[in-house]
Amino acid sequence: MTKHTALYAGSFDPLTNGHLDVIRGALAVCDTLFVAIGIQPAKKPLFSFEERLKLIHAACDAELGADAKRLRVVAFDGLVIDSARSHDATIMIRGLRDGTDLDYEMQMAGMNETMAPDLQTVFLPASPAVRTITATLVRQIAGMGGDVRPFVPHAVAAALAAKFTA
Repeated sequence: MTKHTALYAGSFDPLTNGHLDVIRGALAVCDTLFVAIGIQPAKKPLFSFEERLKLIHAACDAELGADAKRLRVVAFDGLVIDSARSHDATIMIRGLRDGTDLDYEMQMAGMNETMAPDLQTVFLPASPAVRTITATLVRQIAGMGGDVRPFVPHAVAAALAAKFTA
């Protein structure tokens, strides 16, 4: 039986229930999933790489049970196709919330396919309950003192509360 390794790239700043939804779906189509946290020196994330790594592990351990053992969390900078290749992934996972996401992701998939025809992009539609969630909106709500618990895993809600009450 062929083993399938996939890579799911994003900023995960912070990890949301939407990201978890995509991770669950990805684990249904692969044996090993690399969650690749993009590091861009020009951007100032709310959470450091180390904090995002810990939050992803905490949330996935709590939410995914034994499947969390098939996850590897890594950093990447540069092209996502280079990161996928460096981890022997043959599948790149992309989550879709709506038609706007599809338009953008189709462009990215086309460019990636031209540069790396050996990598297959797999689109996973978001479950209806998480379609409206974005990390940007979560950060904004948390920053204004709003309740983000419906949108993020427990560990992330606690971390956001600590960030904005410090």
